[in-house]
Amino acid sequence: MSRKHQESSRKEGSSMDDSLIRIPPYFYIHVLDQNTNVTKLAVGPRTYIRQDNERIIFGPERMITIPPRSYCVIENPLVRGEDGQPIVDQYGQIKLSHADKEVRLAQEPFPLYPGEVLTAATTPLKVVPANNALRLRAELDFVDEKGEQKIAGDEWLFEGSGTYIPRKEVSVEEQIKATIVMKNRAIKLSARKEMVDRNGVPRVTGEMWLVKRVGAYLPGAYEEVEEVVSAVVLTEKVALHMRAIQTFTDFKNVERKNGEEWLIKMSDTESHIADVFETIVGIVNVTTLTSRQYCIIINPVNEETGKNQLGSKKLVKGETSFFLRPGEKLEAGIQNVYVLGEDEGLILKATEACVDQEGFTRKPGDKWKIRGPCDYVPTVSVEVFAKRKAISLDENEGIYVRNMKTGQVRSICGETYMLTQDEELWEKHLPEQVENLLGSGLDPLADRGLLRSKAAGEKKRDKTRVITYRVNTNSCVQIYDYKEKKARVVFGPHLVMLGPDEQFTQLSLSGGKPKKPNTIRALSLLLGPDFCTDLITIETSDHARLQLQLSYNWHFEIQKGLADQDEAAKLFCIPDFVGDMCKAIASRIRGAVASVSFDDFHKNSSRIIRTSVFGLNEKGKVRDSFAFSQNMLTVTSIDIQSVEPVDQRTREALIKSVQLAIEITTSSQEATAKHEAQRMEQEARGRLERQKISDEASAERSRRDLLELQSQSAAIESTGQAKAEAQSRAEAARIEGEAEVEQARLKADASTIRSGAELDQLTKAREAELKYLKDQNEIELSKSRESSKIEIEKFERMVSSIGTDTIKEIASAGPAHQVKLLQSLGIQSTIFTDGKSPINLFNTAQGLIGNAPTLNQLANQAARPDDLESQYS
Repeated sequence: MSRKHQESSRKEGSSMDDSLIRIPPYFYIHVLDQNTNVTKLAVGPRTYIRQDNERIIFGPERMITIPPRSYCVIENPLVRGEDGQPIVDQYGQIKLSHADKEVRLAQEPFPLYPGEVLTAATTPLKVVPANNALRLRAELDFVDEKGEQKIAGDEWLFEGSGTYIPRKEVSVEEQIKATIVMKNRAIKLSARKEMVDRNGVPRVTGEMWLVKRVGAYLPGAYEEVEEVVSAVVLTEKVALHMRAIQTFTDFKNVERKNGEEWLIKMSDTESHIADVFETIVGIVNVTTLTSRQYCIIINPVNEETGKNQLGSKKLVKGETSFFLRPGEKLEAGIQNVYVLGEDEGLILKATEACVDQEGFTRKPGDKWKIRGPCDYVPTVSVEVFAKRKAISLDENEGIYVRNMKTGQVRSICGETYMLTQDEELWEKHLPEQVENLLGSGLDPLADRGLLRSKAAGEKKRDKTRVITYRVNTNSCVQIYDYKEKKARVVFGPHLVMLGPDEQFTQLSLSGGKPKKPNTIRALSLLLGPDFCTDLITIETSDHARLQLQLSYNWHFEIQKGLADQDEAAKLFCIPDFVGDMCKAIASRIRGAVASVSFDDFHKNSSRIIRTSVFGLNEKGKVRDSFAFSQNMLTVTSIDIQSVEPVDQRTREALIKSVQLAIEITTSSQEATAKHEAQRMEQEARGRLERQKISDEASAERSRRDLLELQSQSAAIESTGQAKAEAQSRAEAARIEGEAEVEQARLKADASTIRSGAELDQLTKAREAELKYLKDQNEIELSKSRESSKIEIEKFERMVSSIGTDTIKEIASAGPAHQVKLLQSLGIQSTIFTDGKSPINLFNTAQGLIGNAPTLNQLANQAARPDDLESQYS
């Protein structure tokens, strides 16, 4: 019972004032003598009479019952003597072992003496199953049941299976469960203090070791399970990279130094569990090379010393498989053997002095080329500097090649070429505007509207390819060679191929309305005929400012340029021929218009402009063209598209005058139209009146014809009604007679058809019946024929199966048996009769020899030998 319960019980007992207390069986009370202050125990069953100086301080309370396989802990237990009885002190008080404990097991119910405290209620004993243990600690020095001295602080195990009986000197720290060690697994243990393990090996504090024995392992009291280590299964494709964390001897009895690294392969063991003195750096996969692969190993391991040869290289060719050892690595991974075709080659570079495959001595840095078809595997002294492939070029294709030793650049066109070890592809750079024009892919003539558009797509150019440009018909380009310092003009249609030192002459032309410089950029010059449009502002002598929109037709005279390059070069002597032409024409027009008034220019604008531009010949007529001798440009015609005043007041006055002229013209035309409409209206009215009179005359004639027809119809109606009635009655009688005749004829036909149908039906019924009887008779006949045939075959088979000799023996077996029977009885012949019945001596012989069976009976008996045997037995 706990202290709290005991104190509460005392409080309750102190309030008990009954003098007579009945204590049931297995109950008890504590009684305090107030005179002596001694508490005594009263146990039932009894009736306790309380004295005046006594007070009940506890109870009645049930005794403590400990069932089997249970225990409880009592604090301050009573002291018993050698006879087992409680010891009482000099005051009559039960003597207790204060601050002590006692573990009591199953026994008879017992009370708690005054001062005893139940600290642990009734508790079942701990059952420790197999592969389990309790780690116990000694709280006090004592000697156990086996006579071993236990010192406070000692720890040991109580291993199952068994029931642990607690002691007051021992405390249970924890329950330990055995660790199951499977195959390819181990337990890593550590020692918590100096000890000897289960195998008898002394261990120091902190030492770790492995237990690999398969089964259940129960750690000792001073052993601690760090982890369960799983084995790494090794295959032909996997190896373990190990590293020693301190010097030890491995499972192959090889001493490993601290920090040493090595490989464990399947040839060493199928599975490996890392020891406590080694760690797994990683898993190394097998390196497999096919017959078309190779690799270069850096820092290879020397087979004799087992050390890495730092700075060395080793070439490994396929077909093979190997593991990279610690410290080794592949220079560039697994590489494929270079398989070169007829159009392929390799540029090789020597990294150190060596002898190539053709026997030539190569110094470090030397380069040379090998060409296919062949297979090539570079050695450790050679590296593949570059791979070459023959470039197939059409006659209109080419590449730029630079010699790296001399620096000379040349173009190669129209052949299949492979770069040598001293050559490289050279990129030809062009100005950005030229690059854009080449990459736009626009036609200079058809796509003129897109030359100024930024939306024109641009594609990147391979700068190592020879630049080609298609010069269209009726156009030309100028190409300048900066090395030779010469220019050439190419007329279309032609395909231009630029040399390494050649550049296009770029044209920057004016464009828009009015013309603005550097608007159009082009490579080819269009030779015309073509036109351009410009806006110019002029001022008349009376200071009227006008804006003209003019369109010029122009072309280049190239007859001399086709034969002479010097003449052709004149075409490009003026970079902006459009702007120059428009400025020259505009200046002539301004000069001519400045000397005439607005009215004169408004009336004779075309003549004034053409005369100012083209000029007059000797006869005073306007010339047909205006030529620019500098670049052979010729203007053939001028079209005045619009004339608009620049000044607002002039523009309004001009608009008013034009509107007034339009109104006058419109009014005159309106009056003329009105008079013409009135005349046409009068003519229409006359025609309408004449038509009306003619229509009335026609109507009168039609009315007269109608009256005549009405009179004729009335006469016909009166005479035709009687005639129609007589004709209808005659027609009705005729139709009725014909219908009766037709009805009689149809009835006769129906009777004939009905009798014919009945006759045909009866005939077909008789024929079907005769056919049925005939078929039935034939079936019965065939059935009888088949049955007789089957019987004959059956009889023949029975006879052939039995045999003639067997039938003969069967036929003679009965008489022979009777004869032998009579012979054995010694009777010659005997006749039995009653004297009344007559004897037929004609069948005597037959009766004497017995009833001989027929041939069919013999065959049936032969088919049933059991019946035949039973008949004659």
